[in-house]
Amino acid sequence: MAEEVRAEMVANVMPVSVAAGDSVSDGDSPVVLESMKVEIPVLTELTGRVSTVAVRAGDVAREGDLIAVVE
Repeated sequence: MAEEVRAEMVANVMPVSVAAGDSVSDGDSPVVLESMKVEIPVLTELTGRVSTVAVRAGDVAREGDLIAVVE
């Protein structure tokens, strides 16, 4: 079962700490978003392998945009 990690708000993409093929655990933060000078870690809810990373540092994510897919 795959989990789509999506942005919950409009924000700037800060560090992206994973790449396709990396392993993540429940509660890991593969990406940090920044909105109004507040850094918001985006958390995974699944332990697995990252199959897709859809953003890069410096991108602007809109609410609902795909950030990554974990399988």
